[in-house]
Amino acid sequence: MERAPAHPDVSEFDLQRVLDALVDPVRRSIVIQLDAAGEDIACGSFDLSVSKSTATHHFRVLREAGLIRQHYAGTSRMNTLRRAEMDRAFPGLLDALVRAARRPARR
Repeated sequence: MERAPAHPDVSEFDLQRVLDALVDPVRRSIVIQLDAAGEDIACGSFDLSVSKSTATHHFRVLREAGLIRQHYAGTSRMNTLRRAEMDRAFPGLLDALVRAARRPARR
């Protein structure tokens, strides 16, 4: 039996909850890193500037909003961007996020 935390169904996605999750730069970074990788990434493999406990909180917020799916592979908690499901629920949202992240920062 595979261990996996609870994930919302696509029918339960809420735009406000997704936007609230994406307002934080650490969580946006996680989403952008997952999108760029195109594959599952273990929690400890992300380039994050926060403590492990704070990262755990950010992963939970993203999971509960429906942006990521988590599962265990051995002792590693793996993360997958729910891109196709998000694109169906909120077309263009993740594309806009990724495009904005590629732009140079304004002063």
